[in-house]
Amino acid sequence: MVSNQELASSPIDLFRLAARWRSGPEWKKMEEELDSEPVPSHLNTINSSGLFNIVSTDKMSVQYVGCQHHGHDVGVVQADCPAPTRRFVYYFEMTVKNAGQKGQIAIGFTTQQFNMRRQPGWEANSCGYHGDDGCLYHGHGKGESFGPTFTSGDTIGAGINYASQEFFFTKNAKLVGIVPKGIKGPLYPTIAVHSQKEEATVNFGQYPFLFDIETFILEERMKLPKMVEKLSLQPDVSHWIVRSYLLHYGYQDTLNSFDIASEDTCPSSPAVQENGFGEHGDVYALSHRKVLRQDDTSIVCFLLHSQRFIEYIRVGFLEDAVRYARAELANFFSVKPFTELLEDIIALLAYNAPLESCVGYLLEMSQREFVADAVNAVVLSTNPNLKDPESCMCTVLEKLLRQLTLCSLERRAFNEDQGEAFYLHRELHGAGKAKY
Repeated sequence: MVSNQELASSPIDLFRLAARWRSGPEWKKMEEELDSEPVPSHLNTINSSGLFNIVSTDKMSVQYVGCQHHGHDVGVVQADCPAPTRRFVYYFEMTVKNAGQKGQIAIGFTTQQFNMRRQPGWEANSCGYHGDDGCLYHGHGKGESFGPTFTSGDTIGAGINYASQEFFFTKNAKLVGIVPKGIKGPLYPTIAVHSQKEEATVNFGQYPFLFDIETFILEERMKLPKMVEKLSLQPDVSHWIVRSYLLHYGYQDTLNSFDIASEDTCPSSPAVQENGFGEHGDVYALSHRKVLRQDDTSIVCFLLHSQRFIEYIRVGFLEDAVRYARAELANFFSVKPFTELLEDIIALLAYNAPLESCVGYLLEMSQREFVADAVNAVVLSTNPNLKDPESCMCTVLEKLLRQLTLCSLERRAFNEDQGEAFYLHRELHGAGKAKY
């Protein structure tokens, strides 16, 4: 029987492995939280220079109705909320329905405190691309030569590339140019009209964009991998990272095929000093794995018995599950660290549809993976030459992926929590699709 003292003396904490395997509902909840920020959908009729413009009843168009006497007679209107930031790129478009007398229509981004009687870009903490002169204005009244002018019938786009921290603008499906963002805080998509009869309509994504934003995002995403590919790495380091992963988890057939496929391009053994890791512990586990699986190792015994009980539930053999629980699981009720999990496991018997219940996570593939990793960690920990117990918990490849995640989060924090964070599960399951 497992004792509390015996559990505490274990060199590795197997339950730490459970953190890497989330259930389906847990991943779904996390993804919903990542995607929960509001997205602009219409123009804000409250925070606008209402004396100089009229917003349509559907809140998607604006028309200039004022009298242009000076630079404070601008009709400015923002979106109903700031541009979302938990993504790679944000983008919206404006179509000029009527360029009016002077064609002084502009598109860009402004802060909530922006002076709504000034063109975007004329004031600090704002940026705007203007149609009458094709100039870009970025925080002051002097424009910089940027792109072509635009007039009636043209579709102009404005976006934020959070990865590069840049604004970019488009005209009629073609990229006009980019400029460093240089503005902190939430930014509102903004359009402005400034002479008689000027009118523009916005598209916040309700309809397909004229500009191929998906291709743009794909091309921008590829910039970083291309930079990484140019970096110099030690010879064959990627080969040995993959090989150590296969060894660690005991994928012997795959490992044999991997070695055969790469025998002409890689040496027969890694240079430990050059690559920074060795294989002795993993090789030991591979050769002793079948013998060790027959041992009744006290710490992992609970997880193996629990999983067998769960498999009975999975296939509907309830009577067998009850008999097995009485014979094997009853021995673990006195072990406090197991109590909470054991209660959830036994609770599977109480539901007609256990997969849909609050303990249905135990029937997910993630639970099987957790138990398999725990057994594997125990196998590795029995190596008499083991120096670092932490090496039983994960491979070099997994450590690199953790570092990648941390670096991504650190970079995002440096950019005021703007941009995507790297989540391996989303990448592997295609959940991280382009958003704009």
